[in-house]
Amino acid sequence: MTTEKTVNHTKISLVRDDITLIDVDAFVFYARPDLQLGTGIGNAIAVRGGPKIQEALDKLDKPEVGQVLVSEAGKLKAKNIIHAVGPVFQEDDTEGKLRTTAQNVLETAEKHGVEKLALPAMGSGFYGVAPDMCAKVTLAVVNQHVKGQTKLKEVFFCLPDPRDMMPFQARLEALT
Repeated sequence: MTTEKTVNHTKISLVRDDITLIDVDAFVFYARPDLQLGTGIGNAIAVRGGPKIQEALDKLDKPEVGQVLVSEAGKLKAKNIIHAVGPVFQEDDTEGKLRTTAQNVLETAEKHGVEKLALPAMGSGFYGVAPDMCAKVTLAVVNQHVKGQTKLKEVFFCLPDPRDMMPFQARLEALT
């Protein structure tokens, strides 16, 4: 199955990697609206990146669904973390809100000069967004974005859960 594809001049890859350990300019954290790092990946960010990340988030205004904020990544390999507050399962217009969130992530990455970006399966898992919807929406948004003018050279989808990998592989193969 396909795990990478080049669109325009940008390589899109599917990897079974921990997003907090990957060597990129920025990675996306699917954040809670209160910006608390919490458990799971949030806990990995807090532990591996250090307390300065949460301290910086505590000083920011709380975002609405679809909005993204940027923080430094502390002791992590990435320079920045893009905190994306997206929709949760069965929220009104989940697909549209996820599309907006993904577009805002890419626009923010461009504004910060990101060339290597890592994304999770946004909303899948804890937030209950169906993996196929996540793959369909986020890959379509990334594909459309990189067909235009972009600084992005590499986009990694970090998918350690096999339930996410399969729909992403199918959708990546179908990209034109």
